Amino acid sequence: MSDPRGARIEVYLKRLYGYAFSLSGNHHDSEDLVHECALRALAAGKVPIDEPAFRAWLFRILRNIFLDRMRQKKVAEDALEPEFSVPGTEFWQGDNRFFNGLTVKMEMAKLPRPQREIIALVDIVGLSYAEASRCLDIPVGTVMSRVSRARGALLQAVTRSNVQALPVRKKNGMR
Repeated sequence: MSDPRGARIEVYLKRLYGYAFSLSGNHHDSEDLVHECALRALAAGKVPIDEPAFRAWLFRILRNIFLDRMRQKKVAEDALEPEFSVPGTEFWQGDNRFFNGLTVKMEMAKLPRPQREIIALVDIVGLSYAEASRCLDIPVGTVMSRVSRARGALLQAVTRSNVQALPVRKKNGMR
């Protein structure tokens, strides 16, 4: 992207992809969402000048594209089953990080879409509450309460998960 608007958009492509993936749960759909978002942003007549407003505007475009596609496909929210992993990014390392990451991904995928969405915007993408508020077109207080409820639900789900690390064996094969 060589024009100034394109350069501004390019800075957010990875974050937009992460958010798109949290919404769609599918790599190809996520790429399509980001591509269409970038095209719409490039073609837009009015663009926010302020950087936080610009960032929230981009994420709102992406969300609206996703919601439009959901309406077109008439897919029920509960029927969505996102993928749990990105091929090639999880490796067996025999340590807790693998289990913890897998557990969080699995439990996050089970959350209702609105809870996945708010966690993705605030905790994964890193939007401020005000930016998430503008993106979702809801009051900041609502964002704060949704984040709190979503984090609580995720923590509760991870806590009751049955995924546990295997015990470490000593050299002689005994525990």
